[in-house]
Formats: sequence, structure tokens, C-alpha cells
Amino acid sequence: LSQVEAIMKKSMARCIDLCMEDFASGKSRNQWMQDWIGQAVIAVNQTMWTQEVEAAIREGEADPGSGTAKLAKALEAGVLKTVEVIRDPKVRKRLRTSIGALIVMDVHNKEMVKELTVLKTARTTDFDWQAQLRYYWKEGGESAVSGYPGTLDCCMINANVLYAYEYVGNTSRLVITPLTDQCYRTLISAIHLNYGGAPEGPAGTGKTETTKDLGRAIAIQCVVTNCSDGLTYQAMEKFFRGLAASGAWACFDEFNRIQLEVLSVIAQQVLTIQTAKAQNLKRFMFFGTEL
Repeated sequence: LSQVEAIMKKSMARCIDLCMEDFASGKSRNQWMQDWIGQAVIAVNQTMWTQEVEAAIREGEADPGSGTAKLAKALEAGVLKTVEVIRDPKVRKRLRTSIGALIVMDVHNKEMVKELTVLKTARTTDFDWQAQLRYYWKEGGESAVSGYPGTLDCCMINANVLYAYEYVGNTSRLVITPLTDQCYRTLISAIHLNYGGAPEGPAGTGKTETTKDLGRAIAIQCVVTNCSDGLTYQAMEKFFRGLAASGAWACFDEFNRIQLEVLSVIAQQVLTIQTAKAQNLKRFMFFGTEL
């Protein structure tokens, strides 16, 4: 099974490589997005958007905001063309899902470029641009998936997370609001500092969905668990063993329902994993088991 997992990641990496080449070959965008799987299309689209925005910011160094204003108009025209494709009644259901997710990302990208124009962003190092989730394609980098030429770096502020090439499927994506962006920033900074994040708020406000969506954005497996007051520390110990070995994210729903005496042991378990992660250990002792 671990070989199946390795091949899944290699296949995903290979697919994104080829999708990137196809995009650069000068094919029309509407045709390109119909030829590739949804996950690869979004990853490549975000990478190209990052390049375009940085080029536009540099172009407008003498007159801040002029380059991004041009780009915003081009992106707006691009969104309208994409919408035309999805309006065709003959479009297959899977393709509709894929293009729907792409439109969500495109609309956010366009709004973001408009905001950078208003703020007159003059350099690519300005915080307003650095605070966005940016994708960088690096040729011949230290790939998380060996055997292929490039890596995809997902950057936000000072955090730099490697795209994990987990196949997340053809899924729809959350509409990105300023609050979603704020959650992304906090969670990804927490990962960068080897901490966990704890979004809190009323029921049904999208805490779990936001966490899952960030997992989809950087293609990492995200396991959602519903906690109840009947949860014991032995069950959590088993869960953490599997989690630490697989390198996935976990999202604990209703974490506050766990009994206090169990929570204190869970805190110890989490601390053990976080300490090992901060020290970059390949193997560590976890409550009597070497992982």
C-alpha cells in the first residue's frame, strides 16, 4: 500500500508537470482546462497567476498600480470566457465541477489584483502580496516526489510548504472571503512554527470546511475526526500513531467536548509529536512505541 501511495504522488507530480508544459505551449485556455484533471488545472492556474502578478508589479515599479490595473482587466475578460464554457448545456458533470472550482479561484485572483492596484503595491516583497497564497514552480528543486524535474512551493508570508501531491480528487472549492484568507494565514503560519491551529466560532460557520479547503489547496491528506465525550486517551494514542506515521493533517471537530482529564493526556501526546517534528527527527519514541 505504501508503494501505491508513492506511485499516486508520482503520477500526480507527473500530471502537473505535463499540464504546466501544455499551458506554456500556447493552447487556448478554454481548451487547456478541458483537457486536464481539475486538481492539476487549479495548481497550474495558481502558479501562472503568481508569475503574472509578480511580472505586473515589477512592470509598474515606476508608476505603482499601473501594471496590476492592466492585469485585472485581462483576468476579468478571462473569467467571462470561462463562464461561457460552463453555460454550455452539453458540458459533462465532472468538467462542470472542475471549471466551477476554477472560476471560484479566478474570481478571487481578479479581486486580489484589483486590491493590489488600489493599494498601489510597488514591490513583490510588500506585505499585501506576501500575505497571499502563492505557488512557485521550481525547476530541479528538492522534490518531495523524487524522479521528476520540479517542485511546487506554496508560500504565504514567511511560511513555505511543499505541495504534497496527494490526489484530492475533482472537488469544488470554498469561496474565499477576507476571513478565509485570515484563517489560511494563521493556520499555515502555525504549521511553519510546528504548532497546531484552533479556529473557533459558532456552529456552521465553516471552521472544518476552511481547514479542509486549505488541505486541498496544498494537496495534503486531511483526516477529520469527530470528538465526543466518550473518547479515551488510549483511542487517541492509536489515532496519533497512525497520523504521525502517515504525515497527514488531522482536524478534530468539537474538540471541546473531550473530558478534561483525557485532554491533559492528549496535550502530552500532541506535544511529543510536535517536539519530534521541530527537531526534524525521522524516528521518535511515542508512549513506548518507536514510530
